[in-house]
Amino acid sequence: MNKRKKPLKPREDARRGVASLEEAREWLKHRGIEDIECVVPDQAGVARGKMMPVSKFLAGPTMSMPGSILTQTITGDYPDDDADYQSDVADQDILFEPDFSTLTVVPWEGDPTAQLIHDGYHRDGRPVETAPRQVLRRMVELYHHQGWNPVVAPEIEFYLVRPNHDPDYQLEPPTGRSGRPEAARQSYSIAAINEFDDLFDDIYDFSEQQGLEIDTLIHEEGAAQMEINLLHGDPLILADQVFLFKRTIREAALRHDMYATFMAKPMSREPGSAMHIHQSVTDRETGRNIFSDEDGDPTPEFFAFIGGSQKYLPAVMCMLAPYVNSYRRLVRSSSAPVNTQWGYDNRTVGLRVPNSSPAGRRLENRLPSSDANPYLAIAASLACGYLGLMEGLKPGEPVTGSANSDEIDLPRSILEAVSLFEDCEELVEIFGKRFVSTYRAIKQAEYETFMQVISPWEREYLLLNV
Repeated sequence: MNKRKKPLKPREDARRGVASLEEAREWLKHRGIEDIECVVPDQAGVARGKMMPVSKFLAGPTMSMPGSILTQTITGDYPDDDADYQSDVADQDILFEPDFSTLTVVPWEGDPTAQLIHDGYHRDGRPVETAPRQVLRRMVELYHHQGWNPVVAPEIEFYLVRPNHDPDYQLEPPTGRSGRPEAARQSYSIAAINEFDDLFDDIYDFSEQQGLEIDTLIHEEGAAQMEINLLHGDPLILADQVFLFKRTIREAALRHDMYATFMAKPMSREPGSAMHIHQSVTDRETGRNIFSDEDGDPTPEFFAFIGGSQKYLPAVMCMLAPYVNSYRRLVRSSSAPVNTQWGYDNRTVGLRVPNSSPAGRRLENRLPSSDANPYLAIAASLACGYLGLMEGLKPGEPVTGSANSDEIDLPRSILEAVSLFEDCEELVEIFGKRFVSTYRAIKQAEYETFMQVISPWEREYLLLNV
């Protein structure tokens, strides 16, 4: 950051977020911003939107785009069996209003550029049911109606790989400063992180300029697999941060002739990548963690949250593991969980209770993969705990030994996962029929595209043997 001769007003000096259009005008002017990226997270968590000159944005900050951007598949296609979408054959525009609290710079752009996340609304003012950010906001409001604030802290794993210009070739670890790619497991290795010091310096610099707070950075189990942990806070703010972090890490990696990938299972002989979600709930009036009583012991609400997670997480796996590749991570006797068992400080279960003080008591959901849309994954995870609280559920007994070699009691494919989601009346009521229908159609369309590709396994074992 450039040194400044005199202190600025807090709203001008803020790296992230303002309160209004007028404050945004001052913020943009102070930084000499020329262009602004008006961004909308789609169902895959991909940034859609428009780039426009600041003058045009300030003249009319509400933008319109076709509603079909929220039904687009990861391949860029559109489902042909979404009954709700097909009923609107005109593909009318929906309105996207800026959330000024998300205003920040785009530090990797050559020209002074800002970015601003938008929310989707119908022309009559109703939130768009299929917009992922609105889905999460609706879930948070359910907690608010009960006098609670949900609190989350995501952990995101990713791989660094060599540039892969031909998708038929397998991915390989990149070369670090030693001139050698990693050839062995390097869990928590400082030396392995130091191999990519220049890259991580850029990641930290880009993050600081955007007002994004990194709690810790560690080297994970896989070759050139890293994990970034975020501080705990409001679910929507943390989902925004994951959304922006993914983009930031990819951009920083490209500067160093590497790819950063959040695929759940990018390399067959390496561990998968997860997005663990730590969750707690506080009382809105007192700020007290409702998972602990006055004596510091776990409350019935804590166990009900666990019980709801155990009961309903299999039915939301389509949002926690949203692609065909996601289910390659969920295999027995690996570092990934294969069921919804729970335990105290047990990393082999799907639901871990970390060691903490009573005020920090929380539940870590270890099922989501890093390819998940953070808005939908956090919404889905909170939905399960919410239903447990509403139904007063009780969990099974905690597991003390290894649980990831047990039977897999999660869906084994995206189609099975979508079917469970669509058939769960409690979840359909929470998420709404429109969202469920659209999400199912998108996932089915993506699966049909996947089925058009012949894999190396088929050529290896079927070509000359059947």
